[in-house]
Amino acid sequence: MSKTQTQLPTDTWIPASWQEYLQTFTDLLNKQAKSYYYKGHMRLEMAPVSFDHGQNHVVIIFAVTLFAALKGIPATGLDTTTFRKTGIQDCQPDVAYYVRERAQSIPTGTGIVNLDLYPSPDLVIEIAKTSLLDDLGTKRSLYEDLNVSEYWVVDVQNAQIIAYCIAEQGSKRIQVSQVLPGLAIALLEEALRRSREMNQSEVGAWLLSQFQQNEG
Repeated sequence: MSKTQTQLPTDTWIPASWQEYLQTFTDLLNKQAKSYYYKGHMRLEMAPVSFDHGQNHVVIIFAVTLFAALKGIPATGLDTTTFRKTGIQDCQPDVAYYVRERAQSIPTGTGIVNLDLYPSPDLVIEIAKTSLLDDLGTKRSLYEDLNVSEYWVVDVQNAQIIAYCIAEQGSKRIQVSQVLPGLAIALLEEALRRSREMNQSEVGAWLLSQFQQNEG
């Protein structure tokens, strides 16, 4: 590909060979950007810089990790990690989780997670400030093909979460997580709404009380 990284369009899928994608990926290593590869196309996204995106990102990670800890569910969360099927697919979701028997399936010291060697994450989350339609469309198909168990899209503008369970390379909407049984999507949405009026410590205390009530 003769174009330089600064000339390549962002937030759209463009045709590219795997080798062209890898060269672009290498060029991105020292830049704040994310990249995806799927069905002979690559997509580049500049790293989010908005307050709303960052705030939702932190609230979701805290909520999922807190719920797993209180329920005794082994979980390992990953932030903007590269998952790769060589020559076929590449993705850098905002958040990913391995849970239960897979919680320690990726050894310390791993750089890019090679999905030819390791399992796909159980839960993938994309925080959508400007990429909502693509997160609900092409990226959902990508994660279906990777056999991720569950996929959430956080609609930052509307403080909503569109959650899907994935099976047999298809997906359907859910209102309660199956990967984290008992975790209601509506409760997480309420936490996002509260984060607009409260600081995150207060939102965390509210989440803790809700999770403990539900336990009882």
